[in-house]
Amino acid sequence: MRLMFLCLLCCVMPIKALADDLVVFAAASLKGPLDAIAADFGDVVVSYGGSGTLARQVSQGAPADVVLLANAAWMDVLVADEWVATAVPFVGNALVIVGQPDADEVALTPDGLTTALGGGRIAMGFTNSVPAGIYGKVALEALGLWETVAPRVVEVDNVRAALNLVARGEVPIGVVYQSDALIVPELEIVARFPRDSHPEIAYFAGVTAQATHPKAAKFIAFLGTEAAQKALSDAGFCTDRQRC
Repeated sequence: MRLMFLCLLCCVMPIKALADDLVVFAAASLKGPLDAIAADFGDVVVSYGGSGTLARQVSQGAPADVVLLANAAWMDVLVADEWVATAVPFVGNALVIVGQPDADEVALTPDGLTTALGGGRIAMGFTNSVPAGIYGKVALEALGLWETVAPRVVEVDNVRAALNLVARGEVPIGVVYQSDALIVPELEIVARFPRDSHPEIAYFAGVTAQATHPKAAKFIAFLGTEAAQKALSDAGFCTDRQRC
């Protein structure tokens, strides 16, 4: 039954799993270091997406053994509805604005953002479901900037999509995580949001109610090992090795 469900899921998700693979649903911003961590652990298949989308899929019975989300609120929903028994934080991140190569630093003021935008728009994850978009809107509101940028926001379904819009030159700036900004070295981090302008950015891991793999809990424990934390730190995430 599990294998049949996985085959059906392949029609809508980029996942190819064997019956004995550990299936992990993970926030899109984790791709890169998590691929390396999964390879080190062995026999893991990871499907990436927006945290809100993944949470909904888990709550609909999708056959994930482990879920890794970039937002406490979405994980709280899964715990409250008993789709996840216990959630544990395993890494953090910082929120930044990225711009084009050689772009000037952007002042987090109405005039500063207006100048940076020029005639363009600002890319963000969906502000009602994608964690980076949620954090970004909260931060912009806290700084009194949301009304300035709201009419010019392009909302997309995950933070990597926002990054790609900037990388392709379709928008001049975008709100992304620090770790995402490092993926495209040609882009510049032009502004960093103050840590007190938004809730702490933490990623949470949990074993799902429908998990069948015997190593699901071991994989979550593996995320806390020195090797895994180094991989995350090297990719720009916030750990004990690298504070944000």
